[in-house]
Amino acid sequence: MTSENIIFAAVCGLCALIFGAIALWASKRQTPMHFWSGTVVRPEEITDITSYNRENAIMWAIYAVSMVVAGIVSLFSVLAGAALLVVICTWGVIILINTYKRIHSKYKQ
Repeated sequence: MTSENIIFAAVCGLCALIFGAIALWASKRQTPMHFWSGTVVRPEEITDITSYNRENAIMWAIYAVSMVVAGIVSLFSVLAGAALLVVICTWGVIILINTYKRIHSKYKQ
């Protein structure tokens, strides 16, 4: 294991902490969690705010865990960790968007 492996894993860990904080924030909010920057989801739009926020929190937590996995993989192979991170940052974002749209439509009045 080289310093390159450790630095890459640390960066993945930092990203995971950020997404984990978003997950925690979503789980603790009393108002509906928003997804898009600059938008607001009004409480009257959502039928069950607690469940809506819980599903958002789970979505972000899964994304955070995937970052942790990329960090762990990078400890053994930076190339494999980087490949996994590219997949997470491309296909993962598409999956996040589609998951959020599903959550929003599920709880939208």
